[in-house]
Amino acid sequence: MTDDSASTNSDETSAAESPTLLRALGPGMAIAIVVGNVIGSGIFAKPGRIAYEAGRFDLIMAVWIAGGLLCLLGALCFAELATMLPHAGGLYVYLREAYGKLTAFLFGWQEFLFNRPASTAALSMIFVGSLGIGLGIDFGIFETLALAIVLQAAAAGINVAGVLWGGRVQAATTIIKASFVAFVAVLPFVLKVGGRSVIDSANFTATIAPAQASTATQIAAVLLAVMWAYNGWHGIAPVAEEIRNPQRNIPIALFGGIGLLILLYLSANVAYQAVIPMAEMAKPENQEHVAELMVNRLLGEWGGKLMSIGVMVSTLGAINSNLLLGPRVPFAMGRDKVFFPILGQVHATFRTPAVAILVQGALGVVLVLTSAVLVEYVDYFKEKSIFGILTDCIVFVSSIFYARAVGAVIVLRRKQPDRDRPYRTLGYPFVPILYILVYGWFLTYVFLGNPAEALIGFGMIAAGVPIFWWWNRRPPIAT
Repeated sequence: MTDDSASTNSDETSAAESPTLLRALGPGMAIAIVVGNVIGSGIFAKPGRIAYEAGRFDLIMAVWIAGGLLCLLGALCFAELATMLPHAGGLYVYLREAYGKLTAFLFGWQEFLFNRPASTAALSMIFVGSLGIGLGIDFGIFETLALAIVLQAAAAGINVAGVLWGGRVQAATTIIKASFVAFVAVLPFVLKVGGRSVIDSANFTATIAPAQASTATQIAAVLLAVMWAYNGWHGIAPVAEEIRNPQRNIPIALFGGIGLLILLYLSANVAYQAVIPMAEMAKPENQEHVAELMVNRLLGEWGGKLMSIGVMVSTLGAINSNLLLGPRVPFAMGRDKVFFPILGQVHATFRTPAVAILVQGALGVVLVLTSAVLVEYVDYFKEKSIFGILTDCIVFVSSIFYARAVGAVIVLRRKQPDRDRPYRTLGYPFVPILYILVYGWFLTYVFLGNPAEALIGFGMIAAGVPIFWWWNRRPPIAT
């Protein structure tokens, strides 16, 4: 009998007594999770908004590079945390160990109640929008909402069926959507080599009046959009307990995945700018569909429809990723008995946190409907899209906890100096300090430029404080 088969038999015996999460994900699937968790709608749906906010290609590229470097700095820190604490829950576990139960609860609270559901909700709206372009149908608001809800329900069902089903969907969609980003990046240059005059070099130096007045606010506004495109770079952390050989495979997944993402994103932005003038990208009707606009211009209507399919696959993969990774946080909270224990249960047949997955899917539906009401009836949001509202709130709230989690590297070096650290952060302590300083600056300017979205984010976090105190004062739930 091989070691692998012995390990499998041991897992099966253990599962018969008390179901546990299965270590089934290897290095290839781990990299697919990082890349697939990040590539979703951002590289396709944010460049137009970025052009509107900045108005200059050199500034746009500088911020894309800065965003990628920030993710790499974070990955250096998260690799230490994830290999030291390779447990389901990711950031929740790191925050609990460094700062205690309240901070960990607040992260899990907003991640479960808002961030992950809002992400699936935002992605589902882009999926339906691209489906309409592909079919040549202008869906009304009711059809759009209904299709978005059905999509989220189907993705939740796939992930309830098993981590390998979710992982396989993730691997398949990651290959397809990474290929589409690469296709976008090289298409104009391939056509130029073939003799077609499709690249206008004047686009790289042309400028438009930016929406933001000062350079600092322009950078912050662009970084807000860029970090949505990179959001989820730490995605391997929540499923660390389901990764084979985590001490080796987690750093490989983080560094390999982020490096590939930076290359793809920079190349795609060069391609967009080579074909589409800045002023055209910034038009409201084009802002969320620059990729489809570019391919349609280069290959005709059939090319635009093909690109719509690529965007749909990309967003589907990101939705699947959110429902694969996100429920592991409430699962860890339920297992720790700091939130409803039913969320910490593992399905006896599928060996997945089925209840947590289904509840997160339901919350995504609620947020799609709530955002639609805000856009329709609240003046401040009428000039925004459902996608824009949700993504701006997500990035602001996430950034607060990312910075705190990076700070956990410093805190745990002091609190737990003797703990085994298979990987130690390169450039410590300068790397985590630099990351925290940059994010502090970023959050300040986001608050000044997008006060409503920032206050919604703060409100979602603050609402968890009384829930935490109530939960800890109530009698224990019998399990």
